[in-house]
Amino acid sequence: MHFQWFNVCNKTNERNLLQAGEVDQVKNKDPRFVSRLTRNTFAIILAGGRGSRLKQLTQWRSKPAVPFGGKFRIIDFPLSNCINSGIRRVAVATQYKAHSLIGHIQYGWGFLRAELGEFVEILPAQQRIADSWYSGTADAVYQNLDIIRRHGPEHILILAGDHIYKMDYGKMLAFHEKHNADMTVACLEVDLDRAKAFGVMGTDESMRVREFAEKPENPASVPGKPDKALASMGVYIFNAQFLYEQLIKDADTPGSSRDFGSDIIPSLIKHYNVFAYPFLDEETGKEAYWRDVGTIDSFWESNLELIGVLPELNLYDTEWPIWTYQAQLPPAKFVFDDEDRRGMAVDSMVSGGCIISGALVRHSLLFSNVTIDAKSEVDNAVILPDVSIGENCKISKVILDKGCVIPPNTNIGQNLADDKERFHVSENGVVLVTPDMLGQELHHVR
Repeated sequence: MHFQWFNVCNKTNERNLLQAGEVDQVKNKDPRFVSRLTRNTFAIILAGGRGSRLKQLTQWRSKPAVPFGGKFRIIDFPLSNCINSGIRRVAVATQYKAHSLIGHIQYGWGFLRAELGEFVEILPAQQRIADSWYSGTADAVYQNLDIIRRHGPEHILILAGDHIYKMDYGKMLAFHEKHNADMTVACLEVDLDRAKAFGVMGTDESMRVREFAEKPENPASVPGKPDKALASMGVYIFNAQFLYEQLIKDADTPGSSRDFGSDIIPSLIKHYNVFAYPFLDEETGKEAYWRDVGTIDSFWESNLELIGVLPELNLYDTEWPIWTYQAQLPPAKFVFDDEDRRGMAVDSMVSGGCIISGALVRHSLLFSNVTIDAKSEVDNAVILPDVSIGENCKISKVILDKGCVIPPNTNIGQNLADDKERFHVSENGVVLVTPDMLGQELHHVR
């Protein structure tokens, strides 16, 4: 009883502070800002994308379901951000080849208690109010308006399901309320030559958005920084009723592509309060870690960044853990200590269930249940779960997809001309190998 009364008083004090506009007091009181704002927010993660730039990595799975970081999947990062921010009502909109993604969410995210008003639920493309599948990011939300309304949120948080970052959405919600915004867009500065792939914004001194262009051919630079552009992260906060009205208006607009970046945001900036929220590292005040692992090269680079001495993305952060489904596996094992077959890994991350049997692993990241046999050498590799590498192999600068069985005496990454005949070789020379390329059918369709 005393504990319940303390919680009620604490929540009332937070609400009074917010209503008085004293956002910073609550923010300083609780660094995660778990408050009325987060409790009354409904998050929607858009996870239906194909991720075609990842080539054959998304042949049998959507981009958010792609493994990342040794034991996680990409979708775990926005989901963990929600839970760590105190947002425990989350929906995941799926579409393209969603079976792997749905299974992962069911296994790894079923710990929330619906009877307490917390959940992660799936919103599959099901033509609820249209005769078509999701035709754009805005349409994915619009087609589920009846479900969203039923939960009665005060704010709606829209997230991309395919980015790697750690972010406290509570602070962004505080910024949104403090500025009396109708919509807030999280943003960061990117190099001008990369800005063509993003929504690019222009803001005034108060961070109100005055210009917005989705994937412009000639991005506008940040004033005083000619080599930088202000890019949207695909993270949006809306006042709920305002979002409903704008989605219905967009659905009734002929010619709309039903997309937040192409249609919704440009239509709002002249008449409504749309603000840009800068995503900054709290300790340094500089741009925070954020990766769009949308290409083979960026996926390989971002995974190998994690094995650095002090990586920008700290997976060992107990204050902001990344949650996931975790199979019950034995510890990694390194066997044999002979001169010509020593099982060892140097400057690497090795997950549970792995067996390095008389092989050498350098500067690589191994996911769960990887086995590497005697006298093989693996260097600069990202090896996804359940991969088996035979004896006397030399594997360098590669991504091995889940389930690959590499025969003995195989060389990959030693001769790119030969690799191109069998595998996919990226612009920067990263070799992607999948079971299908090896003639190993994990997905039987005939």
